[in-house]
Amino acid sequence: MTRIATIPSLTFSEHDHVLVTGSAGFIGMHVVERLCRDGARVTGVDNFEPYYDPALKEARAARLTTLPQFSLYRLDLADADAARNLFRDGGFTHIIHLAAQPGVRYSLDHPDVYLRNNVTAFGHILEGCRHHRVRHLVYASSSSVYGANHTLPFSEDQPTDHPVSLYAATKKANELMAHSYSHLFKLPTTGLRFFTVYGPWGRPDMSPMLFADAILSGRPIKVFNHGKMQRDYTFVDDIVEGVVRIAVRLPNADHVTGAPAAIYNIGGNKAVALETFIDTLSRALGKEAIRDNQPMQPGDVVATYADVSRLTQVTGFAPNTPLEKGLKRFVEWYLKWRRA
Repeated sequence: MTRIATIPSLTFSEHDHVLVTGSAGFIGMHVVERLCRDGARVTGVDNFEPYYDPALKEARAARLTTLPQFSLYRLDLADADAARNLFRDGGFTHIIHLAAQPGVRYSLDHPDVYLRNNVTAFGHILEGCRHHRVRHLVYASSSSVYGANHTLPFSEDQPTDHPVSLYAATKKANELMAHSYSHLFKLPTTGLRFFTVYGPWGRPDMSPMLFADAILSGRPIKVFNHGKMQRDYTFVDDIVEGVVRIAVRLPNADHVTGAPAAIYNIGGNKAVALETFIDTLSRALGKEAIRDNQPMQPGDVVATYADVSRLTQVTGFAPNTPLEKGLKRFVEWYLKWRRA
């Protein structure tokens, strides 16, 4: 069990102006809501990429635009001029960069989208931070950077030199790009490796919504690697708590280069079998799942499991939402969304 440290409480205030990229996305919406509750002024940016049903992004955006401290801009961060203008006019104290092209399998057929949205756009974010005295850049990385690593749990000290998808490679590239800017320009940067995030307002291309829709419709669900998979499922509220706690704490100097850069895992700190996840979701829905066993898919990994001791040491927090509780919250939201 991860020991919870006693850490002084820190939060954002009305003097902080936070830019949240990908604000109409799953995690981005929840982060914006939390920051506004804490009293920060928040600007959101999203390009409303139609990777999945744009109605869901529009619904998230509509929910956020009711918040008085929040402003939303629809723009493409891969557009250099648009990104420069955003930073020139923004006066941001902190950046929480969550915008990215997600998905492992989609990257097999659409590599250009990943290079544009995950690498070029991130370069523009770094340049904006460099030239406009941003205090701290926090950005989303991914557990996928661990790639072919088979030593569980994954810790930040393990090598991440063998990505097994282009998506993973772009996230590793982000970590390297951020470190170089921290080293060269003393820009404080922190990367957060997210582990299989789920919860209300989640993405329709991820297993909770895919499985729930199939179960309720009486269709078989595709179970890859014949169910012999494990994931470190992490409830979105735990992700948000980790993001906010990290964002208000500047990273210490890297022990190799002295750069103000850090990397942390944020995961549920437990490897859950795919069959357990399906059974738990089925109970929450009140209907049995029909399984269609499939072989392993290119770009997938068999298991993920986060060591979060470094996150806990710095923030005093470890994700702790039980799967049963998290999926119950997801199902309550999903049934309302499905009827809407």
